[in-house]
Amino acid sequence: MAPKIEENIRIDKWLWAVRLYKTRSLATNACKNNQIIIDSIGVKPSRTLKIGDIIQVKRPPIVRTYRVLGLLAQRESAKVVADFIEDITPAEELQKLEILKYVKPVYRERGLGRPTKKERRSLEDFGYL
Repeated sequence: MAPKIEENIRIDKWLWAVRLYKTRSLATNACKNNQIIIDSIGVKPSRTLKIGDIIQVKRPPIVRTYRVLGLLAQRESAKVVADFIEDITPAEELQKLEILKYVKPVYRERGLGRPTKKERRSLEDFGYL
């Protein structure tokens, strides 16, 4: 089945359809809280999109930037969504995320589970817990 494409679509519906937000109400709340910016202006959920618009999405600690390639009206699979959105976030913003991974008080690799009693005591000795 072909994806449903419209000429005029609300930004909150598009954000949901291209999987930037899990629900449409989350996309609406992001617009209301000035987390969605087009042309340096916070937008309302009812703003209509055009192909070629540059959208900035504030997701602390970075601001992601996307280009609208198509106006998708219904939520589709992630493979189909790639044809409707282009991520043009600057590399400096993405580097902030990488740096923040290691800024936590204690960095622990995923999958190692809870610290053992000995590891916990070592962390307490270093003042982390």
